[in-house]
Amino acid sequence: MHGSVEHSWGWGHSAPSPLLLLTLFLFAAPFGLLGETTRQVSLEVIPNWLGPVQNLLHIRAVGTNSTLHYIWSSLGPLAVVLVATNTPHSTLSVNWSRLLSPEPDGGLMVFPKDSIQFSSALVFTRLLEFDSTNVSDTAAKPPGTPYPPYSLADFSWNNITDSLDPATLSATFQGHPMNDPTRTFANGSLAFRVQAFSRSSRPAQPPRLLHTADTCQLEVALVGASPRGNRSLFGLEVATLGQGPDCPSVQEQHSIDDEYAPAVFQLDQLLWGSLPSGFAQWRPVAYSQKPGGRESALPCQASPLHPALAYPLPQSPIVRAFFGSQNNFCAFNVTFGASTGPGYWDQHYLSWSMLLGVGFPPVDGLSPLVLGIMAVALGAPGLMLLVGGLVLLLYHKKYSEYQSIN
Repeated sequence: MHGSVEHSWGWGHSAPSPLLLLTLFLFAAPFGLLGETTRQVSLEVIPNWLGPVQNLLHIRAVGTNSTLHYIWSSLGPLAVVLVATNTPHSTLSVNWSRLLSPEPDGGLMVFPKDSIQFSSALVFTRLLEFDSTNVSDTAAKPPGTPYPPYSLADFSWNNITDSLDPATLSATFQGHPMNDPTRTFANGSLAFRVQAFSRSSRPAQPPRLLHTADTCQLEVALVGASPRGNRSLFGLEVATLGQGPDCPSVQEQHSIDDEYAPAVFQLDQLLWGSLPSGFAQWRPVAYSQKPGGRESALPCQASPLHPALAYPLPQSPIVRAFFGSQNNFCAFNVTFGASTGPGYWDQHYLSWSMLLGVGFPPVDGLSPLVLGIMAVALGAPGLMLLVGGLVLLLYHKKYSEYQSIN
């Protein structure tokens, strides 16, 4: 059993600036992304004809001169492989017998191989939990005493086919630990909702990340799980492929505009190499209620990326199947909340969103509200000068018309 759905993706209706067009011309040409205005997108759960259903979701976005592949799977820890090719005819090949074997190398391939312009992966390896009861420093690292982490390789996941939603171009991986002796997840779950988009737009709920046809969104939600402490903070350990001996860089962008995510003036980006390449993008904010808002916003802290040498990471079969076994991994942690203020303990709910894409990361422009405020602020001095000039002119005219009586 498998499901699929297709949509046409566009870039929206706003006209790009000449500088943006020149930038795209100079830098996007190597990726075959130049001139792509729409993409034909399909979501498909790849069937395993050899045995039980396995969760392997393929998002394929086809343009005139390129194809983007996002391969998501909960085989092992939840992971995604990103591949960009310079042809609209590239295809994904899955060798299930090899993928499910102890040596999955070569079980996942994109053809033709020489069309691949970029490829990398993200692996969500562990769910972290910290006791922040006696922590007064909100910037402490780690944010409290760590409890033993939950390995996502040891989770049991739902059948992804059952959650495939053609109307929203989304699917949800929902799981809980297979071994849960304390019944921490008896009424809870950890969910990863993957969503594609038919046009450039923003979601209705914060953090309202701007998405394009070259991105998909991941929303992580921890719901109903019992914390092991009264003031537990949660986090995610995320691993990715290093660029040779080095780790990818994380950049912070700052803005004066917080209309889309109230009280959040920062955007974090993980970049694989120089642009245009692959990227992950998120705002450093999570939410302890649904829907999220200013009153339920939790600060997020992302640790610097570091080579994952101190301990073995849970292995993802799809990552090894595509990239082989000889890879350098880098890891970082994203933690949600602080010891003071709102937290997961309020309603046993936590959500966090990120974008994943290839090409140039979406750039937030100033919102209409901020542009209006700036127009008023910049126009007020001119208006005052104009009114003052008119008053002086009328005052001068009044007295210039005075006729003395002799």
